[in-house]
Amino acid sequence: MSRIIKNTDIPPADQDLHLEKQLSKNLTFFERALGIGESYDMIKRPMTFAGHDFCLLYINGFIKDAIIDDILRMLAQVKKEQLAFDTFEKLLNTYLSHTQVEKEEQTNKIITAILSGQTVILIDGFAQAFIIDARSYPARTPQEPELERVVRGSRDGFVETLVQNTVLTRRRIRDPRLRMETMQIGKRSKTDVCVAYLQDVADDSLVEEIKGRLQKIDVDGLPMAEKSVEEWLTKRNNWNPYPVVRYTERPDVAAMHILEGHVLIYVDTSPSVMITPTTVFHHVQHAEEFRENPAVGAYIRWVRFLGIVASLFLIPLWILFTLIHREWLPEPLSFLGPDTVGAIPIILQFLLADIGIDMMRMAAIHTPSPLATAMGLIAAVLIGDIAVKVGLFSPESILYLSVAAIGMFATPSYELSMANRLSRMFFILAVAFFDWYGLVAAVALWFILLARTKSINRPYLWPLLPFNFKALWEIMVRTPMQYKNQRPSLLNPKDKDRQPN
Repeated sequence: MSRIIKNTDIPPADQDLHLEKQLSKNLTFFERALGIGESYDMIKRPMTFAGHDFCLLYINGFIKDAIIDDILRMLAQVKKEQLAFDTFEKLLNTYLSHTQVEKEEQTNKIITAILSGQTVILIDGFAQAFIIDARSYPARTPQEPELERVVRGSRDGFVETLVQNTVLTRRRIRDPRLRMETMQIGKRSKTDVCVAYLQDVADDSLVEEIKGRLQKIDVDGLPMAEKSVEEWLTKRNNWNPYPVVRYTERPDVAAMHILEGHVLIYVDTSPSVMITPTTVFHHVQHAEEFRENPAVGAYIRWVRFLGIVASLFLIPLWILFTLIHREWLPEPLSFLGPDTVGAIPIILQFLLADIGIDMMRMAAIHTPSPLATAMGLIAAVLIGDIAVKVGLFSPESILYLSVAAIGMFATPSYELSMANRLSRMFFILAVAFFDWYGLVAAVALWFILLARTKSINRPYLWPLLPFNFKALWEIMVRTPMQYKNQRPSLLNPKDKDRQPN
């Protein structure tokens, strides 16, 4: 049960307490709870209007000065007799000239509001406070995402501010049934998380399952934002390298999935939005395919599929047919295979070169932009070329690893490309140690892993397993939009028809 705060109390910020009527006692409580006077950015601003003592509590840097100044200017013009009766209600309904004002009496909600950037007004003689949402978050301008660029299409992308991200989505879906439900996760961080879905399309059990999993997250904070939420949401698959949610930084991609019946998760401070549930085939599609003519889009998709398959199987098959069982190689392909192996065994060459590519990728991420070109020259010329010339590496092994790396970079999903890299290393070791038996067993284990994987209780290999020919055809071939008249049955949507007429 709630209780009234006392001067000597220093309770946790999330404890359910009520304000007192004496402003001095309330200020003593908030000074201790928020560290006012200790933290330079926690501001307490006592003022007097119309014979009543007021106090503003806010965090410096969050508030919009112009809005608060207008409110204070309005209060300064209020006369004492105008607030003689129904003081609190008159202030709320008449004199606080802002669109987002609410009253609150619980201290935990007031503290959360202040820490979220809102302004709180306390008044002597009242056991309630005003919460004014006049926030100004530090944010960058929406711009095209680095990982999901398109030749033709919109150039806006999600940013680190939750409100802007939801607005970018609503701009594309002007449907009153679009629901944006928020919750706060993290006892200390109190991170805002938004669950977005179409009320008359999304499966109710799916929505409740996702919201239930989010509400069960019990942690002090979410410093890594969406990634921390994902690991809690999909903790049954934590050691599975394959991603069971898809990230996007494009509002058009997010809107497309909402219309299909997916449930999206927005996390404040993150420019990436989680799409749930997803299959492995969601990770191999790109917005560029839908910005081109269907024939061109289908061609782009097949080239991408070819690159992904090459990144997985090209090197293990090359090792099997050129090094272990060269007699299996057809005569027209007899030119394949290294003339000189090099000082390092071929298997070790591939593993070292693969790790070397990762090192160069990480170096490129951490290198300042003006030095990136110089770093690339060092990696390509001083390391790669000289390593081949001195005989440490075989030129052909470097060639095939480069093709595999290009296929990995052609994968739209960064998370899927990293999972495929680990799978490729597994295949290489299997064929090196156990011949073709090992490769067959490794591929079988890989397929079983994918078949057993679930994304929010949905099969990861759908529509391959369970088989759905129409859905699989739409994945293999980029069909025209007028033929996409059904929502994916995987999502069990309440409204299955996208083109009911």
